[in-house]
Amino acid sequence: MNKVILMGRLTRDPEIRYSQGENAMAIARYTLAVDRRFAKNEQQSADFISCVCFNKSAEFAEKYLHQGIKICITGRIQTGSYTNKDGVKVYTTEVVVEDQEFAESKKAQEGSRPEPGAASSDGFMNIPEGVEDELPFT
Repeated sequence: MNKVILMGRLTRDPEIRYSQGENAMAIARYTLAVDRRFAKNEQQSADFISCVCFNKSAEFAEKYLHQGIKICITGRIQTGSYTNKDGVKVYTTEVVVEDQEFAESKKAQEGSRPEPGAASSDGFMNIPEGVEDELPFT
């Protein structure tokens, strides 16, 4: 089974191209910065993973994704190789995106407070100010 699930932020706006021919196809490429779970020497590090998507997914990326946005993707790893203009064989690894979705609210993307009821970093829901007076129990 070849299945990848990643969550991270785009390092730059997606690069969109359209194939040539009778049935032109949208192709989007972007790099996802995925934080590593454990930091070395108290420094957070990330992996920068190349992603590619096609057709409707590529059109979605063109329209809605931009640098810094946090997304969650699922897909599969694909490897390949080619010979560059200097005659050197170059090996490639990328994730072919099958599904992509937003991983944070629009307000969180803008740097403002999370929406009431949204989960905070500790996993608990944020309770809006003044709600205690409205609760039917104490």
